[in-house]
Amino acid sequence: MTAQPIPVIIDCDTGVDDALALLFAVRHPGLDVRAITCVAGNTDVDGVVRNTLTVLETAGAGDIPVARGAERPLIEPVRTASHVHGQDGMGDLGLPAPTRRPVDLDAVALLRREILASPRPVTLIPTAPLTNIALLLRTHPEVTRNIERIVFMGGAVEVGNATPVAEFNVWHDPEAAAILLTAGVPITMYGLDVFRQVIVPAADVQRLRGSSDPRLRLAGELLAHRDPATSGDPTPTGGLGDAGAVCAVADPGGITTSLLPVEVSLAPGPTRGQTIVDRRPRPGESEIHHGERELHMVDVALAVDVERYVKLWLSVVEGD
Repeated sequence: MTAQPIPVIIDCDTGVDDALALLFAVRHPGLDVRAITCVAGNTDVDGVVRNTLTVLETAGAGDIPVARGAERPLIEPVRTASHVHGQDGMGDLGLPAPTRRPVDLDAVALLRREILASPRPVTLIPTAPLTNIALLLRTHPEVTRNIERIVFMGGAVEVGNATPVAEFNVWHDPEAAAILLTAGVPITMYGLDVFRQVIVPAADVQRLRGSSDPRLRLAGELLAHRDPATSGDPTPTGGLGDAGAVCAVADPGGITTSLLPVEVSLAPGPTRGQTIVDRRPRPGESEIHHGERELHMVDVALAVDVERYVKLWLSVVEGD
């Protein structure tokens, strides 16, 4: 008996690696992409909508509803990552404007509609700052009854990228990330610790870049832009980045997780936006003297099978 596809909704800030995630998600037979919602992050929200529609058009995806969401974090100003993703958020590849259009609903309304209308509980995959998700949870908490789990790309156990300790998506809107942890549904954190590891070899990147298929060529150019430059080889490799979080939904056996207490640092200063993951085997002096605090438990990805996810992503994106 063939398993039914997993209904998913992707909340993104497309974004080079969000685009890699979308190219995979819309072609994986085990995923039913019910909607895509857009939020400011890697670039401004209107750029995110444009990029998302362009990727779907290039991928030949079906009529998936796309909605514009929050144009800034709950408290912070917008702080884009154009130095990583290019001024247009898509590596400045000069891609044509899409002919597709977003739906006449905002992101929160679309999220609510699609979650409650799904015949099976939905898996949310945020690959962006969590502003839309926080607004959804605060405005329509009833949606949690039809959410299977949330698998988000964000946070870090060890080293950050926006700051020494904070990952970009959480740092961009720490309050939204803190609200996410109160969702009351199972949550998986696909953080920088695994995000950075999944690298597509140079030969595969070059094969994709040389393809006559516009979809595959786009995938190759995006991967080349994600070159982590970890070796002296002049031929670029490519980091899958956000796409790994979607791989983790399609094939959860590719990551090793541990259920751990997680909280977000909201205080001003150098730790703001840090995801504090408690990996201690026993309580410490703080708990002994002040009592244990209630913390939210999260399945934190601590290891990833790199070859497994690279093969999975390539097989799906290059498949007929």
